[in-house]
Amino acid sequence: MAKTVDDVRRIAQDAAVKIVDLKFVDLPGVWQHFSIPVEDLTDDLFEDGIGFDGSSIRGYQQIHESDMLLIADAETAYVDPVLEIRTLNLICNVLDPVTRQHYSRDPRYIAQKAELFLKSSGLADVSYWGPELEFYVFDDVRYDQTACSGYYFIDSEEGVWNTGRQENPNLGYKLRHKEGYFPVPPADTQQDLRSEFILAMKEVGVPVEVHHHEVGTAGQGEIDMKYSPLTKMADNVMYYKYIIRNISRKHKKVATFMPKPLFGDNGSGMHTHQSLWKGNTNLFYAEGTYGQISKMALHYIGGLLKHAPALLAFCAPTTNSYRRLVPGYEAPVNLAYSQRNRSAAVRIPVYSRSPKAKRVEFRCPDPSCNPYLCFAAQLMAGLDGIYNKIEPGEPMDKDLYDLEPEEAAGIKSTPGSLGEVLDSLERDHQWLLKGDVFTPDVIDTWITYKRERELAQVNLRPVPYEFFLYFDLSLQGESSQKRKGRVPRRQAIEEHRSVSAAGAVRFARVP
Repeated sequence: MAKTVDDVRRIAQDAAVKIVDLKFVDLPGVWQHFSIPVEDLTDDLFEDGIGFDGSSIRGYQQIHESDMLLIADAETAYVDPVLEIRTLNLICNVLDPVTRQHYSRDPRYIAQKAELFLKSSGLADVSYWGPELEFYVFDDVRYDQTACSGYYFIDSEEGVWNTGRQENPNLGYKLRHKEGYFPVPPADTQQDLRSEFILAMKEVGVPVEVHHHEVGTAGQGEIDMKYSPLTKMADNVMYYKYIIRNISRKHKKVATFMPKPLFGDNGSGMHTHQSLWKGNTNLFYAEGTYGQISKMALHYIGGLLKHAPALLAFCAPTTNSYRRLVPGYEAPVNLAYSQRNRSAAVRIPVYSRSPKAKRVEFRCPDPSCNPYLCFAAQLMAGLDGIYNKIEPGEPMDKDLYDLEPEEAAGIKSTPGSLGEVLDSLERDHQWLLKGDVFTPDVIDTWITYKRERELAQVNLRPVPYEFFLYFDLSLQGESSQKRKGRVPRRQAIEEHRSVSAAGAVRFARVP
């Protein structure tokens, strides 16, 4: 049942709430907020709204048009699970105070428009989403960039690099690189911490299916949420990040959703499961076909693969994203699909033969994204595939990293840098404009912001490895392996992709 304003007041009264916190999301995808006394929890908050300065929010207004309104969504009312003072959280939509229209650059409104566009199309009533966000929880992080230095330093009690550290006593149990998948305690030191995460998520209406340690050393984890409709799931992702960050901090640890914080180990992805339904019927299911998927699902995959270079501008939207999207670390860099193959960009899970469980999994996104824009863009790409009957080609049920050169040449790869995907979005975005879901000003603002505030700033700065390569060029020479002969193909691909990514992605690092 939908919550009413009276329900919200009842929740506040029953929980002895003192503060009401109003949350909304900026264009890059970070929650912003301000708080009011519970006495001001009136009908006006849900009808007339409350003002704020839009010129101070990234991707929003200019200073001469700064006044904006927040309208609280009663459906999102939950008592905050991490704050000491009893606080009621409300997620808000953004309105223009002059026109009283929804603000075109409000990411939550874009997600809502995508859902309305789907329903108005007659193809389906609802899309369901199940992202798998990965993250790291570290014990210490330090970083800086100055005119004459640049570094980062990460530490973790689980980190394999600490096997020889004096810990008085050092008890071992350090997870080796790429060996963190499913170990039990004491090797998995964060079991209780992740359990605390999911118990807090349940308090704000985020149902969880499973949590576990992920493959990376130094505290990589994953929590899988039960599927939900698009906007609701984007709200859940925001709570997911909020809770993990705050509970980690309470334990004097730090959580990050940065796609590639560690060199030499797996990055953090956000494999995104999705399906279309009409009534109680899963439109992606068909008996007796490859992967038990329907023709509609096949065309949906075709749309994801065709528009992937532009789509990644929203789904893998940071310079650091392209340190993850390289071969060799289970990253889905091949623009192909398969029913079981994790090296493909789109996978069709086959755990269950139930029609209700059939879905497609787009594996390229990462958790640095704005979930409202990421999910909405994927839906629009998939719908474009359905409308235009885009065929995704033949499935690839083999290790795509070990193909012979002739066969590998026929498979497209994901772009190697943020600059490339922004260029792709600039060329290929008409499918996003259908139904006025994304608007030209959103596309233009996103591209400009990413190019000027992120890509250009990263590209200006040297990194320590460049000193290793170039400070004294007289030390340069081929590796002994290359001098001896041909480099193995898998290694050559990885080196090529890594160098390609590094050309446009520069983060300072120390050994």
